[in-house]
Amino acid sequence: MNDIPTPDSIGLSREDLPNSYIGRSVPRPNVPKLVQGRATYTDDVVLPRMVHAAFLRSPHAHARIVSVDATAAMQVPGVVRVFTGQDLAKVCDPWVAVLAHLKGMKSAPQHPLPLDRATWQGEPIVAVVADSRAAAEDGVAALRVEFDPLPAQVDMETALAPGATVIHTELGDNLVFQRTAVQGDVDAAFAAAHKVVEATFVTGRHTGVTLEPRSIIADYNRADGTLTVHQSTQAPHMMQNVFAKQLRMEESQVRVICKDVGGSFGIKVHVYPDEVAVAAMSRILGRPVKFVADRFEAFASDIHARDHRIKGRIAVDADGKILGFDIDDLTGIGPYSVYPRTSAIEGNQVVNLCGGPYDFANYRCTTTVVLQNKVPTCQYRAVGHPIATAVTEGLVDLAAQAIGMDPIEMRRRNLVRDDAYPFTSPAGMKFEGLSHHASLKKLLEMVPVERIRADQAEARARGVHRGLGIAAFIELTNPSPFMYGIGGARISAQDGATVRMDPDGSVVVASGVTEQGQGTEAILAQIVAHGVGVPVGKVRVITGDTQATPYGGGTWACRGAGIGGEAALQSAIALKEQLLTVAGTMLQANPASLDIVLGEVVDKATGAQRISLSEIGRIVYFRGDTLPKDLPREFVQTRHFITKEYPFAFTNGIQACWVEVDVATGMVKVLEHWCVEDCGRVINPLLVDEQVRGGIVQGLGGALYEHCVYDDQGNLLTTTMADYLVPMAAEMPEIHVGHVETPTRESLLGAKGAGEAGTAGAPGALMNAINDALRPLGGIVTAQPFTPASILRALGTI
Repeated sequence: MNDIPTPDSIGLSREDLPNSYIGRSVPRPNVPKLVQGRATYTDDVVLPRMVHAAFLRSPHAHARIVSVDATAAMQVPGVVRVFTGQDLAKVCDPWVAVLAHLKGMKSAPQHPLPLDRATWQGEPIVAVVADSRAAAEDGVAALRVEFDPLPAQVDMETALAPGATVIHTELGDNLVFQRTAVQGDVDAAFAAAHKVVEATFVTGRHTGVTLEPRSIIADYNRADGTLTVHQSTQAPHMMQNVFAKQLRMEESQVRVICKDVGGSFGIKVHVYPDEVAVAAMSRILGRPVKFVADRFEAFASDIHARDHRIKGRIAVDADGKILGFDIDDLTGIGPYSVYPRTSAIEGNQVVNLCGGPYDFANYRCTTTVVLQNKVPTCQYRAVGHPIATAVTEGLVDLAAQAIGMDPIEMRRRNLVRDDAYPFTSPAGMKFEGLSHHASLKKLLEMVPVERIRADQAEARARGVHRGLGIAAFIELTNPSPFMYGIGGARISAQDGATVRMDPDGSVVVASGVTEQGQGTEAILAQIVAHGVGVPVGKVRVITGDTQATPYGGGTWACRGAGIGGEAALQSAIALKEQLLTVAGTMLQANPASLDIVLGEVVDKATGAQRISLSEIGRIVYFRGDTLPKDLPREFVQTRHFITKEYPFAFTNGIQACWVEVDVATGMVKVLEHWCVEDCGRVINPLLVDEQVRGGIVQGLGGALYEHCVYDDQGNLLTTTMADYLVPMAAEMPEIHVGHVETPTRESLLGAKGAGEAGTAGAPGALMNAINDALRPLGGIVTAQPFTPASILRALGTI
């Protein structure tokens, strides 16, 4: 029983999958609660003596705060107090969002409320606390704040030019971070190439529109000096550290609770000044303070993402072999790097991921990260992946066109061989095992290419323009500590799980990863049910409470199954071993001859039932005097897991998109979409497929519809759902999902991540499909979103 488990020994070999909970589409255990409206979101929590906060937000992109007159606000019935940046600075320290391993990175100190300047339109400037949200908003309306507008640096292209407005003079300029990765002799490769193709790609700003907005209740108890925070967050333990550090408290004095969360997409894994302000105000007042962002505030304060301009070149020989990539990425991140993960990571990911699926020798990629007076940008679903994929796949398609080669054949010739792993990319990324060729083969089994090409030719003859686009991608999941290095708040790459059996034979798992709507509770229940040997309905999952769960990193970067799931599996296996040890003593049998199946201890050889777990629980918990005194009987086990061999568990896949473009109006209709992805061991096919589909919708949304539009003064123009289009069922095509499984050897479970795969490849596949449709007309689009106006401009119509 003390041998190290292997995938085969715990029933994870492929032939055993049909007889286990691993690989089965088990319904989510929290679905009844959610569909009946019985979930507990942060806004549902009501505490005694609770007050509500509202914020006056800057109407200017850049302005000096001359004065704040709160006299009239304090006369509003129900208003308790007005807070400025100076008030909160007495109890709360500023933060600086840099990471030590991002050499040379800089950012300015940021306060919950600014002390003297507003640096983006929508920045919280003054807070009003009142007995109700309505009274707090009335108080905000009564404030008299005088601003002195300052020149705004809006255009990232001119952020480093002579004469540019330097947003933080103490930094010297607007440069936040710059990194160049070089491998091989890039200039020589391009000089010797048969063809060199170049293009400029643009990815427009967009944001995550979660069903539940950002929400927080902070409750400081003066009696015992503790702070309890109810928050809609992805990383409770990280936020525990943030609140403790900024409010000058011990971590043990801070508890963060996040129950049900209505979507995150990366939006809720950052530190927001208004949320820290709520905690600081609670500490000053000694009573609970609540803030829920409304939709207008969300557009002007939730992080934005993907604001990039990328100039790219690709060199190929006469046979279509890729010789090298040369990429220059520029990104604007707003006036501050966002704490604690930093706003440089997205550009850094572009450097890491460009060219990722392909075998080539020469690579140069630079990212330049600059400040601007707009909403801060940071990490959002599939950080950097859609950008790197669109640039890479766009260049590959253009190169194929330049040499007259079929784009599918171009990829077949250049994708890294499936037997070439382990493999290190020119960007320095280490791949344990990927399946590009197997994924391409699977995709071609799903996509009726010949029928589509025939339909395309027939439609063109009628003046209807359709196109097929392909995009291969890699996806970074299961990050190790390498992801964030040292600096800022502590971001844990490990995760823990505690699994216990109660007297009735039911099992409880407490995990550091959290449920955001993606099905974490379901997969944890499946994994533990499989590991212990009980019906999945007998497993209860607890997440999202720093006082009740083992320390963990939370949910981000597709780490829930691969990191949190592995910790749960190892805990479950340890509990099973303990149960069988006790069962062996009670049955006078060798524990190695026993197994647990659906809550019953059985003879491993014959399957005969010997004793139920509920009976074992009854004896151990209530009649322990009947057992040998030296028998270990702790039916609770905790394990932690962290990856050790590779910095990341990379996944891969390939997508295809079939579109129709109305060349008279510029409207794009997505007819059909396919995705093959390899996320390692598939735990729950239903959940994985829906994660992939949801990711594709999010990727297509940013590529076609979603756009945070500014005027030249830094005023955000898309501030309501009437201005900002989120794709819904009517905009989405039939989406087909297929899988290849290449389990990681870093864990028993073999799971990688799946939540961002759809987002990573969808924009690139769509762009190539649009360009395939426009090719006979000479039009090319490379700037997202691909709006009707951009299509018509590409065609020279406008």
